[in-house]
Amino acid sequence: MKRRRKTTIGGQFAPRLIEMLEAPAYQALSLSGHRVLARLEIELGRHGGTDNGRLPVTYADFERYGIERKSIAPALREVQALGFVRITERGRPSKSDFGRHPNLFELTYIHGPHGEEPTHEWKRYKSLDEAINVAQQARLNKDVKAVAKSESKAPKKSDTRVGKIPRTGPESPPAVPGPEIPPTVPGPENGPSIYISGEGEAA
Repeated sequence: MKRRRKTTIGGQFAPRLIEMLEAPAYQALSLSGHRVLARLEIELGRHGGTDNGRLPVTYADFERYGIERKSIAPALREVQALGFVRITERGRPSKSDFGRHPNLFELTYIHGPHGEEPTHEWKRYKSLDEAINVAQQARLNKDVKAVAKSESKAPKKSDTRVGKIPRTGPESPPAVPGPEIPPTVPGPENGPSIYISGEGEAA
């Protein structure tokens, strides 16, 4: 009897084309970039595979998955530049108790929620050198507006805080003015000397 070959996977999975795994863009990904893709695929699985393009993943989610917080923004720029991810809606602050609204993501190598074909934007890079250069530039290309905004919110150091004594060097005490010394008035040359007691004159 011929044994039947199993062709199914017993659980959720994220499809990746072998062509993509061999592509220059995929080879150029950093470790943080790989983790970003994996975390987005997990989120897609939690949404039943139907919300690609509307995947809400926060910085805290990426951090819990093992990406250092300082590496999240560079990794997100990298996966976008290499054509694996699109941000379909930018996060924004919220006045409610639920904090800010997270970014919404789309994986370009997976079908859309209504069966839309993947765009496979990673295919545009034909050489590894080109892909590596793009990834490096993306990681270094900070959002100037975002950096300025974060710096403006950072508390400024000041010595005027309560209980803070400014550190200065020793100060000299202020000079106390003494009695003025009258200027010396020269007397007549070869003049007679007068005794202080006033009793007589010197011969």
